[in-house]
Amino acid sequence: MAEWRTRQATGADLEAVAEVRAAAMRGDLERLGRYDEHRVRQRLRDAWVPEHTLVVEEEDGTVVGCVALRPAEDAHWLEHFYLAPRVQGRGIGTALLKRLLEDADRDGRRVRLDVLQGSAARRLYERHGFVFEREDSVDVFLVREPRPRYGWFASDSGLPVGGGRSS
Repeated sequence: MAEWRTRQATGADLEAVAEVRAAAMRGDLERLGRYDEHRVRQRLRDAWVPEHTLVVEEEDGTVVGCVALRPAEDAHWLEHFYLAPRVQGRGIGTALLKRLLEDADRDGRRVRLDVLQGSAARRLYERHGFVFEREDSVDVFLVREPRPRYGWFASDSGLPVGGGRSS
C-alpha cells in the first residue's frame, strides 16, 4: 500500500470497518478461544461513534482500517484501532498512533486503552509510552500521560526559544 489517507468516519463506513475488525482480530481471538463470527462484528456495531473515528483508506477509497479517540472524564480512550492484515507492518499504525499522541500531548490529555491478553499490539503501545495499569482475564489496560512539549519550537516550554548550539 503505497498511499493511504485518513478521513472522518461516517455512518456508511460501519460495515466496511466491521469487516476490517473481524479480519484484524481473528488470530488473537482464536488464540484466546473467543472468536465468534457474529460477535466480533456486532461489538463494533454496538459501540460505533463515527464522530470520534478516523477511517484509513487507500487511494481508491477502499477502507483498510480505523481508529477512534473517545473523550471521557479523566482521559481519552483509544479504541477500535484496526488495520486489515494485508496492510499491517507497513508503518501505518505507528504513523497514526504518533499523530494521535502528538495531538493528545498538545492538549495535555491522558490516553487510555485496552488490548487483548497476549496481543502483539501491546508492544506498539508500550514503545509509544503506554504503561501497564491493570488487567483482567481477557484484556490488559494501559495508560499514557501527556508528555510536556519541550524543544526548539515549544515557546511555552520554559526554555529559551532559538537557544541551541550553533557551529
